[in-house]
Amino acid sequence: MTALLLLPLVLPFLAPALGRRALDRLAPAVALWALTASALTLAGTCVAALGALVLTGLLKLPALAALGELIHPLRTPFGHLVVPAATAATGVLTLSVWTLARSAFRQARAFRAARAQADSRPAAGDLCVVDSPHADAYALPGRPHRIVVTTAMLRSLGAVEREALFAHERAHNRAGHHYFLVAAELAAHCHPALRGVRDTIRLAAERAADEAAAAALGDRRLIARAIARAALASHSSPSTRPAFAPAATTGPVPRRVAALLEPAEGRPRAARCTAFLLVVCALLSVAAGTAGVAGFHHQVEIAQGEKGL
Repeated sequence: MTALLLLPLVLPFLAPALGRRALDRLAPAVALWALTASALTLAGTCVAALGALVLTGLLKLPALAALGELIHPLRTPFGHLVVPAATAATGVLTLSVWTLARSAFRQARAFRAARAQADSRPAAGDLCVVDSPHADAYALPGRPHRIVVTTAMLRSLGAVEREALFAHERAHNRAGHHYFLVAAELAAHCHPALRGVRDTIRLAAERAADEAAAAALGDRRLIARAIARAALASHSSPSTRPAFAPAATTGPVPRRVAALLEPAEGRPRAARCTAFLLVVCALLSVAAGTAGVAGFHHQVEIAQGEKGL
């Protein structure tokens, strides 16, 4: 059963390509949910598999087997490969924890700074204007939600384009897209292949907000023009916003503009096959990880003398 623990480590490599196909063929909001759920599932089973590999290697050492009240060290198929695999898994888990902790600290600091800046400014409803020469605008989560926009960004847009930009950012806050971005960031630190899925999830969040804003204002071309001009204005402007604070200027803007310029009825319908493949990939990872962990538990019981061979 130890070999089954390797499957959750391999399956995430299929996720980036499936994720891109899902976003191309599914409605953006549906793709966002499917991608995020799949990424979290794949990340969770990957971590569980790595943890089981580490424990398997540890319990093959006589001293640690005795501490675990094992009658004899753990016996597994391919025993000569288990200790090197466990050593590699330990290194991967350590690196993942370190990078995740460093990213969480950095993002928490950026969020506190952005929130303090927004709370110190007078707000007009949910809108907070920051005096800055750098063009930027983003949806800031928290209580209450804020739309933060700089004076430079306001000067770059016309009145109707500003309303389109605000509609986009309000769509982010209403849908809670920051939760999806946090989940994507967490998954990306569990497996390197999931970094590609993280980028697709970010694009899906922007596409979902584009569509929601277009539906609210009833003008797809206006939303396309607003995000294009906002992206041009902020192209060379540094931003200190946290990564989980969505903004209309992130992602491949030309691709988003092209999607908005297509008529809504002309866009491809959701492809069930793509969603099915994503679900199958995640479920297969769960099944393999569960079987591998169950096999590990069975081997531990045998080594403890609770069960016969």
